[in-house]
Amino acid sequence: MLTPPDDLPEDMLRSALVREWGLGIASLEYRAVGRGSHHWEVVGAEGGRWFVSVDDLATKRLTLADPLDAAYARLWAALGTARRLHEHGCGFVVAPIPTRDGEPLVRTGDRFGVAVYPYVDGESFRWAEWASPAHRRGVLDRVIAVHAAPAAARDDAPVDDFAIPHLDELEVGLAGTGDVPDTGPYARLAARLLVAHAAPVRRLLARHAELALAARARPGRMVLTHGEPHPGNTMRTADGWRLIDWDTVRVAPPERDLWLMESGDGSVLDAYAEATGVPPLPEMLELHRSWWHLADVAEETSRFRAPHTGTEDDDESFAILRSVLEHISALPAARV
Repeated sequence: MLTPPDDLPEDMLRSALVREWGLGIASLEYRAVGRGSHHWEVVGAEGGRWFVSVDDLATKRLTLADPLDAAYARLWAALGTARRLHEHGCGFVVAPIPTRDGEPLVRTGDRFGVAVYPYVDGESFRWAEWASPAHRRGVLDRVIAVHAAPAAARDDAPVDDFAIPHLDELEVGLAGTGDVPDTGPYARLAARLLVAHAAPVRRLLARHAELALAARARPGRMVLTHGEPHPGNTMRTADGWRLIDWDTVRVAPPERDLWLMESGDGSVLDAYAEATGVPPLPEMLELHRSWWHLADVAEETSRFRAPHTGTEDDDESFAILRSVLEHISALPAARV
């Protein structure tokens, strides 16, 4: 996120870091990196460095009626899974540092979940920009290791139900009925844009539902997945490739990770099949590709139906909404 949350005072965050992790803080600086979570870099009084991630639980709800407690529980389970993966031999997992009580994160106020990570020195990358074939293959090897994680590491991990988050708000927006609340500068622009692309979005929703039924009929294919192993969630360090941002970890079909890693020439899918004996299924790749597009649209729709002020994050979110809707509308009808 490009801007810190207005309703999380820095003093509240500092207090949580001192109380729960015992950090002696010399400086706390906001870092405008990534999307979805807020990040700070902490320098300790004795020179140590940490990376702090804060999630607004309101954005982690699946529906408007979904309680914040449920959103926190899902995040706790995901980050706890990352911790167990690290402890069970997956050293490439950048997992949260436990609190004094052994928790993977803590709740601050009603709306925020706070996690602390070791500061990792290395090279970062941008979304969809693989540095080389070796980069892609190195990350694939680590994804394969996650998929083969022992039962002890995947115990209590969230299970993917293939639901589109904020589908309730998306359905209201697609209907295009009634006045649009003036919640901010993008409220009516986003509403009109969604209505203009309603037909292809509805077709993709129907196709996604069919594919989700097919996935549920094959529970034996489910593995532990990262969920977003794109270049932006990787780092090159002196010790090799690392995977970051584990809030999306779920038990799911392996294609949940693989569709993001496709090279276009089949080499990634072939390499996965050779290493695991599990050939990726085209319809499952389609399932997770469609989920991604629909989740983007639903999440940005929810964002602009809520109060917003036109921040840099809002500007970027509206650009994403428009781009994804145009992409969905350009999909061949047979694929939708």
